[in-house]
Amino acid sequence: MPMDADVQHHARTLALRSPDHVRVGPFVIRYNPKWSLKYANYAIPDQDAEPTPGELDALVAAFRERDRMPRLEFLPGSAPAVEPALLAAGFTVENRAPILACAPGELVDPKPVADLAVAEPATGAEFAAAALVQHLGYGGEGEPEEGTAAWLRDAVAGGGVAALATVGGVPAGAGGCSVPVDGLSELAGLAVGAEFRRRGIGAALSAHLTRTAFERSCRVVWLEPGDAEVERIYASIGYRRIGEKLNISLDPAAPDAV
Repeated sequence: MPMDADVQHHARTLALRSPDHVRVGPFVIRYNPKWSLKYANYAIPDQDAEPTPGELDALVAAFRERDRMPRLEFLPGSAPAVEPALLAAGFTVENRAPILACAPGELVDPKPVADLAVAEPATGAEFAAAALVQHLGYGGEGEPEEGTAAWLRDAVAGGGVAALATVGGVPAGAGGCSVPVDGLSELAGLAVGAEFRRRGIGAALSAHLTRTAFERSCRVVWLEPGDAEVERIYASIGYRRIGEKLNISLDPAAPDAV
């Protein structure tokens, strides 16, 4: 199976395993009732899905009923008919994000960072600190929702990875690698506090997460970089492009799909 197909299978399998997932026609919604972040709530189409207008209406309604933005994340080649159907129904492309992957022999050690320590959270306080770094790092205010820390705890419990980076004992960065499926894991939620950026912490934390995933028997770690600058950081430690993912959504103020 091509690597991009492996990635699509991994994402869809985790969506189907999520305890609050919802099946609507040829879609599975990964719904997180304790985490309203749009990236934690999205649908994935079945392989070669060809949704009808009625099925798209039902999909939008399912998101609306749960107070979530109708949104999908998927590799377009896995279901070529879905994107045209979504566009016709009023959805708008957020972006076409590159998908990067790294295998054990490709990982490159970054430069060391002074006073940096990276370890897996073990206590409730450490998971909370990691969640707060992620929340603030992605532009949030106040305290994070319960689902932020829960994702990290669930990743560790399922064989994935979580990590909290500190500089001089102060939380500086956090991230995780998802529960593996057939040897694949997704590096996600990586964030570095604003006051600690441009010191190499992101590269060091990413390399630590990736290496730990390999030590836990993962054969490939994949990710979606936030922008070109972030992609360069991942490329510096051995990640390479293997495909492209479509992120597409329906504005909350827009009428239901027709």
